[in-house]
This record gives sequence, structure tokens and C-alpha cells, in this order.
Amino acid sequence: MNSSNAHGSPEAGLADLTGIRILIVEDSWQIGIALKSLLTAMGADVVGPVATAADAERLISEQLPDVAIVDFSLRDGEMAHNLIDRLNDHGVRVIVMSGYAVLPLAPEKAVAILQKPIIEAQLLAALRPVSVKTPGQ
Repeated sequence: MNSSNAHGSPEAGLADLTGIRILIVEDSWQIGIALKSLLTAMGADVVGPVATAADAERLISEQLPDVAIVDFSLRDGEMAHNLIDRLNDHGVRVIVMSGYAVLPLAPEKAVAILQKPIIEAQLLAALRPVSVKTPGQ
């Protein structure tokens, strides 16, 4: 992926995600696997990808992630409103991805809203606060 913003190359801001648990909720298998590959290479403990809110809820009940990357529009037209609310209730940081230009989502519900196709540098910038939240671990 190329960086098309003023933040420089993705390598310049490469995050160390070691020890960070990330849940991926994405109905496109290809996108989900690409995200998992990228985040795993950066040291993250990646859970998923899963394509439905029900599958995500099951994983959340087993162990809360530090951050969740959630596609707003899931399998069979399901919208992620309730899942995002549940994650917020548990104090999980949410990064929302969408192909839609405008989302019916309150800004405080997500730490970032990324437009598809995702630019790697933007994803890394959204993850940066999570990667430095516990520097002693």
C-alpha cells in the first residue's frame, strides 16, 4: 500500500503492536486476512476476522480486545451499531472502516473512521495511541 497523505511513508510511523489484542470484524474475507497479516507482522495478537456481530460478541465474551477494527456494514446487510455500542461499553477502542462516505455514527463512538480502501498509513496512525498506551509491557 502507498501512503497518500502528508504523514510520510508507512515505515516512518511503523507501530510496535506487541502485546496488543486486536479484534477484526470484516465481512470481506480478503480484507480481513490482509489486515490480520499486517497486524500480526507488527506483533499484534489478532482475533478474527469474523463477519458478523454475533461472532464478534462470542469472541468478546471470551476475552476483551484492546482495540476492534470494525467494518460498519457486515454480512447480509447487518449494520455494526449495536456491536460498536457494546465495545464502547466495555472500554474497547473502536476503529470503524466503511465504503460509505457518510456514516450515521456519533464521532465519539470511534477513535477513527477510515474510508475503504484503507490506506496503511492511516490505519497505523489510528493504532498509534493504542500501541503506546502501556509502554511498560
